[in-house]
Amino acid sequence: MRPRSEHCCVPLCVVSARYNSTVSFHSFPVEEDLRKKWIAQIRRDDFQVNKNTKVCSVHFRHDDFMEGARLKRLKKGVFPTLFEWNRQEQPPRLSVWERRERPLTPDPDSDVDQEDMDFDVERTGHDYCSVPEAAAVDMVLHENEELKREIEDVRKQLEQTKITHRFGLRRFAGSDEDIRFYTRFATYNHLMAFWELIEPATHRMIRVTNSKVFKEPGNTRALPAIDEFFLFLMHLALGLKQRDLGHRFQVHQTTVSRIVTTWANFLYFVLGSVCIWMPKEKVRAHLPEEFHQIRCQTPSSLLLQSEVFSNYKSHCTFKALVGMAPHGAITFVSALYAGSISDRELFKQSGIINLLTPDMAIMVDKGFLIDSLVPCKIHRPVFLTNGKQMSADEVTHTQSVARLRVHVERLIRRVKEHKLFDTVIPLSISGSINQLFTVACLLVNYQCGPLVKAWSH
Repeated sequence: MRPRSEHCCVPLCVVSARYNSTVSFHSFPVEEDLRKKWIAQIRRDDFQVNKNTKVCSVHFRHDDFMEGARLKRLKKGVFPTLFEWNRQEQPPRLSVWERRERPLTPDPDSDVDQEDMDFDVERTGHDYCSVPEAAAVDMVLHENEELKREIEDVRKQLEQTKITHRFGLRRFAGSDEDIRFYTRFATYNHLMAFWELIEPATHRMIRVTNSKVFKEPGNTRALPAIDEFFLFLMHLALGLKQRDLGHRFQVHQTTVSRIVTTWANFLYFVLGSVCIWMPKEKVRAHLPEEFHQIRCQTPSSLLLQSEVFSNYKSHCTFKALVGMAPHGAITFVSALYAGSISDRELFKQSGIINLLTPDMAIMVDKGFLIDSLVPCKIHRPVFLTNGKQMSADEVTHTQSVARLRVHVERLIRRVKEHKLFDTVIPLSISGSINQLFTVACLLVNYQCGPLVKAWSH
């Protein structure tokens, strides 16, 4: 099949490659004098010749073609001579309803010259045995390959333009600073390493749909899975409103709400299935040097700190209990409770008591009066009562606790870097706030390096 439809430029000739794929088509010669003779022969005024202008083989005599060639090629110096206006009178054309006699097969012993017969066929009809000229075929194939390459280049440029203008993770893949800003992950490679851990489980993700029911995953994503994850991280890290995220990712606000809820539930179960509580043997093995100052009193240490989102009594607040290992990893996250709950009751309901053993030690804030609740040693800042001064031992102990509690505050600050919790929690996500908070805490173990560089060993 020809790469495109060719037509004969001779007046009154209706030969087209579309309806006669065996007729050969010949380009105008390069020699100026011969080209002018071709133009004069076909009798067209103000005629402009280009590379696509062709004359079909019907207008050339049989002896104008090279003999023995597999493809029909013209001899040098020939020009078209057979036209509608110089042909002999043709018999009237039969209608489709009239019987047409088949021509007799020539007798091999006849004196009729086969060349004259071919000439008559050439003059009275089209040469259905001819084939395209080899040079023309090669030129068309070459042009076809060039067009394919141009289309591929344009396609790549269009894809790159879409990536540049579309708000998604790939747009910021070359900037670790932007990745840190939008996701709280240290680098793009760091983020992709975490994605490789959770990506296999995304194929089994249960999605929230518009009918407020959970459905198995399918081809219903408005965004690629990795861009949905990027949207969710931006929601946590920057606290952006759902309408803002919808404009950035060019999806509806309702779609953003479903994506946030879906990923909050998904990561809550995926990350929650990883045991983060550390056995006392592993705690001792990774105990930083700073904690050896109080190790004479305790064989191991686990830091605990209450996480409070708002201190304003005019707002509803949430409280949670977060546990930290001595080397800086989060090892316990409780559910969220109403802000009115006391620290002692929060500690009691969190479930951490069942994890403590007599050979452990914990460090808590001074509001946690839990001595009768736990079986282990407690490190807590000393209270000043009745204006009495602290003893030398109490001062030393309080200074040791205060120096180590700095690392607890730094860990809490990492959680609070997720700006979603810096603002009033909207009602649209109140149903999944517990999952969002838990995921934010657990992500800290993956997003950031050690609290102190020396602890990385």
